[in-house]
Amino acid sequence: MKLQRLVLGFAALTLLIAGSALGQPNRAAGFTKLPLGAKIALMPADVELYQLNAGGITEPRADWSMAATGYVKELYKARKAKLGSDVVEVEDDADERLLALNRLHGAVASAIAVHHFGILSLPTKEQKLDWTLGPEVGAVREKSGADYALFIYIRDSYATGERVAVMIIGAMFGVGLPGGIQAAYASLVDLRTGQIVWFNRLIRPSGDLRERDKAQETLDALLAGYPE
Repeated sequence: MKLQRLVLGFAALTLLIAGSALGQPNRAAGFTKLPLGAKIALMPADVELYQLNAGGITEPRADWSMAATGYVKELYKARKAKLGSDVVEVEDDADERLLALNRLHGAVASAIAVHHFGILSLPTKEQKLDWTLGPEVGAVREKSGADYALFIYIRDSYATGERVAVMIIGAMFGVGLPGGIQAAYASLVDLRTGQIVWFNRLIRPSGDLRERDKAQETLDALLAGYPE
């Protein structure tokens, strides 16, 4: 069942790519910049990497995910000065409330990508960034004393050599087959209300988190337009 969800998820991402730019930042109505003196909590980055086999099935790679998480965490910390304001790191200490919030953010961010930026926009939203993580974010405020929290979600897949060969053969017969896809979301959340006040996404067939320098490029692109 989990593998089936992964396959369906990456198939949905393929549908989004056609209308995607490298990064599409957006802000909630009425939010222009962070208030003076605002304290920002950096949530543990939610990062998972996969390989795409010859049959087009995504398979988790724990070794890649572990390395990529380390790169993102290192680079994330290095950006603290650039993020402005007072920044505090929320440690990944297996707190179930924080793990649940990261899972919730992944689900909501994916919905924003589909229904705010994608082909299935919701008329009731009137093209506004009007999404929330709910009152559960109060756990982060309680733990960190922060006013806002920055969430990062990244899923990346890479075609194996066998998959590349299948893609080449398909192209010879006029059949386009998808390769790896990078999907990443960044959300700035008001911890008093749960509202997502700034959001950015990357959905593209390029990017690589398996190398530090390329992970830097991904993080830079994902946080482009971050409100200061």
